[in-house]
Amino acid sequence: MRLERLTGDDPRDLLRALRAALGAGPAIALGAPPRGALPDEVPAGTAVVLTTSGSTGVPKSVVLSRHALTSSALATAARIGAGRWLLPLTASYVAGVQVLVRGLVQGEEPAILSGRFSAQAFVHVASGMHSSRHGIRVPTYTSLVPAQLQTLVGAAEHDPDVSRALASFETILVGGQALPAALRERAGALGARIVRTYGSTETSGGCVYDGVPLDGVRVAAVDGELRIAGPTLAEGYLGDPERTAEVFATDADGVRWYRTGDVGTVADGVVSVTGRVDNVVVSGGVNVSLDRVERVVRELPGLEDAVVVGAPDDRWGETPVVVAARASVAEEETALAAARTAAEAAIGKPARPSRLVLVDTLPRLASGKPDRRAIRALVG
Repeated sequence: MRLERLTGDDPRDLLRALRAALGAGPAIALGAPPRGALPDEVPAGTAVVLTTSGSTGVPKSVVLSRHALTSSALATAARIGAGRWLLPLTASYVAGVQVLVRGLVQGEEPAILSGRFSAQAFVHVASGMHSSRHGIRVPTYTSLVPAQLQTLVGAAEHDPDVSRALASFETILVGGQALPAALRERAGALGARIVRTYGSTETSGGCVYDGVPLDGVRVAAVDGELRIAGPTLAEGYLGDPERTAEVFATDADGVRWYRTGDVGTVADGVVSVTGRVDNVVVSGGVNVSLDRVERVVRELPGLEDAVVVGAPDDRWGETPVVVAARASVAEEETALAAARTAAEAAIGKPARPSRLVLVDTLPRLASGKPDRRAIRALVG
């Protein structure tokens, strides 16, 4: 099958290309692979080759089939319902691709928020989405990252137009990173119906909703690492059979599993994610999950959007360091003391952050996720 590289960043161009890719083709390449890194031909059934490095890793070109993408879209509709979708995300990341695929599968043209994301732009597009079919209102849905939800909630608490826009959606999916409980509660108080999602490019986006896998998806914890199986899995990494074999493992029963690299548990069918296998520092000889520290810190006022990274420490070897936007923190010493107290109470003394670093703006990837490599560089 022929592979075409999509140039430009207009979501409407991607929508047109996806419509073809989900049919007879050609497949489309998204992301920014090194020049000459992708072939002109890809396996039959491929819809999208999405090159991503996430927030920490090296580039990888994930092969997503028509079957995987449509299976994900259909499973989402089965879980939360069908209707019209709003795309406020970067279209060339898997969450954005899936919003468009859901619209195509459901036969409803997605609404698109173009340009810079803001509460006012969100209200403008959301207000124009209302429609009916046979006299019955068509439900609306959207997908956000936590930083976008934080922007909307902050505005909605003072602007009734934003509050009405949030409450108008049947469901708002939120993924890409951990969602602070306090932020979800604030959104719920405004009438927003939030569903927390978990997944990755390798699973065609979110495949676990509020801890429960979508229909057809299986999640297991093997030696503490979460593994995922089901029809939404990617075919692997284009041109990298060794990595594909390492990450996508087939068990003795012939079931193909994706090794997520995430630490978590599955209890009574509910998935809990506690962090990354490799996002750990050794502080005073004790392994400390930076993800766990970050979850604790983000429940504190003013630190809801903070990022926790590791940094060398002369005494302890390594320690967690909190990085936050200067405008959100009223008093630096008080915020650091609160973060240290909360981390010690929840995890233990080695988890106490050694510093709070304030920056004008937290570096982010185009997907809206924190750019952890850039943030670690700021810490030094």
